[in-house]
This record gives sequence, C-alpha cells and structure tokens, in this order.
Amino acid sequence: MVGIRGRRVEGERQMAKAIFGRKIGMTQVFNESGDSVAVTVIEVPKTVVVRKRTKERDGYEALQVGFGEVARSRVTKPYAGQFREARMQATRHLRELRHVDCSGFDVGSQMGVEQFEAGERIEVSGTSKGKGYQGTVKRHGFHRGPMAHGSKSHRRPASAGSTDGARVFPGKRGPGQMGGERVTVRGLRIERVVPEKGLLLVRGAVPGANGSLVEIRSRADGIKG
Repeated sequence: MVGIRGRRVEGERQMAKAIFGRKIGMTQVFNESGDSVAVTVIEVPKTVVVRKRTKERDGYEALQVGFGEVARSRVTKPYAGQFREARMQATRHLRELRHVDCSGFDVGSQMGVEQFEAGERIEVSGTSKGKGYQGTVKRHGFHRGPMAHGSKSHRRPASAGSTDGARVFPGKRGPGQMGGERVTVRGLRIERVVPEKGLLLVRGAVPGANGSLVEIRSRADGIKG
C-alpha cells in the first residue's frame, strides 16, 4: 500500500471502472477465518451519467456524473443548464471521471456499488486532513537536536542558506502547511460489498476526514487478492 501526496498519480493509466463515494468511518468485520479485519466504510450513492465527453468534440474521453439529492433552487445556472440539456433531475455533485472505460455508458446510465466485488484491488483518492502549519520534525520526519539544557536547538531546522549562491534553493524542505492535499492510496482490497445499502468495506485506511468525498478506481487488469 503506497500513499502519494500532493499530485495526481493516475497519469494515462486506463482504469476499468471508477465512481465517487463518501467516507463514513472505520470499523471492523470478521472474515471467513474468524479474524478481525479493520475496514473503512465508504457509502457509494446512485450515480447517473450527465454528459459523455468524446475526443472528437472535447479532445478527451470522460464521463461527467452527478450524484446526491438537491433542490432545484440550490443549483447554479451553469449547472442547471447542463441538467436541463440532459433532461434529468439536478444533483448536488457534478464530477468527471477520466481515464476510464466509457464504452457501455450513455447519458442517463446509472452506476453504483454493484460494479465492484469482494477481493478486488482498488485505489482511492481523497483530500487529506488539514494539520495546519507544522515544523520539519512532524512535516518531513527530521531528527531533533540534543535535549540537554545547554542546547538551543531542540526541534528547529538546520541552516537554510548556502555559501554556493547565498540563497535558499527551490525545493528545500522546511516548515509549512501540512495536509489538505490530494492523496492517492493504491493496492487497497475490497473486503465486502453491501449492495442493498450501497456500501463498500475497504480493508485499510482511506485518505480524508469522515464525510469527505473520495474517488474509487479499479485497474483495467482486474487484479484480485
């Protein structure tokens, strides 16, 4: 399981299927052997395809999907126009799914948790919890200084300058804002699917706070295990 912070990691990799969900929290379930397994519960709402992007018209392939109930009066005019063009009820969220297999989907098609199955390997992307302004020890894992009374540098960073250029070179690690960035965790395993409640039980930790939106993707090769 690898977490990659601060940048999108999908690149041009073709994914077989993808969908958005809402992180509910963590709990435990028992597998067939009776072992306790820590899982993250993700609620996957019924999702409808609002628009289908094509290379001929838009320059790329993607599915624009909507999910979540909302009153028509709460939708902005640009969003309302897209739903009116698709001739469907407005939704709270409108997102795009790129680098996925768009075949088999048309405007108005629905997707849900049923497209996934137990044992499938997925990757989940979300916005990590914000931790505010942090020092180098917590943010980058730097070592601290001596803790003796005579030391004046317990958790301070070392010198930031350089005699070669007399400046701080770009990319030098230092204190700063931590968290609140896009994180993708690969290699997660679906432990259980509950289609009647629209839930995915994913083995392991998923980025983001409880209640936040996450993007769930499955690889095109369909690796299980």
